[in-house]
Amino acid sequence: MTAMAEKQIQVSLADQRLWLLDPRGVLGDWSISSAGNGAGELMGSECTPRGWHKVRARIGAGCAAGTVFVARRPTGERYSPELARAHPARDWILTRILWLSGQQAGVNRLGQVDSMRRYIYIHGCPDDCPMGVARSHGCIRMRNQEVIALFDQVTTGTQVWIQEAPLGQPGWRS
Repeated sequence: MTAMAEKQIQVSLADQRLWLLDPRGVLGDWSISSAGNGAGELMGSECTPRGWHKVRARIGAGCAAGTVFVARRPTGERYSPELARAHPARDWILTRILWLSGQQAGVNRLGQVDSMRRYIYIHGCPDDCPMGVARSHGCIRMRNQEVIALFDQVTTGTQVWIQEAPLGQPGWRS
């Protein structure tokens, strides 16, 4: 939300892409998977919320790729096809979590549209999950090595812009 920030994340749901920017240009460009239910902010919708957010918490620093998280805590498990077969209904949250907090009251913050209370994250997922296709339950999924690369370059407070439309050429937003 401010041009004074050092880095910014931009997400296009139409493009299924995430860009990491600083005022000079693009630092990272990755394919993602957002909500299968599309864009939306309501509690229980399983949609990806739009608008300005910030990274509220960074979870998983130093954990191995494939570390399994439940309720933002490592379970002691590492993802494997065998583990997936044993737990077919799990929504896998792996490797790193960037927990998002909405910044626009009534849009993605407070009441029935609060992104943080909806537990909206940018997180890793199994490597066989398709990227570039909307299939999550509201979060933004990334490949494990790519979410590590993003995580290592951002801090708590990093601004995140999520929009439904294509971004075209990503550029600094304020």
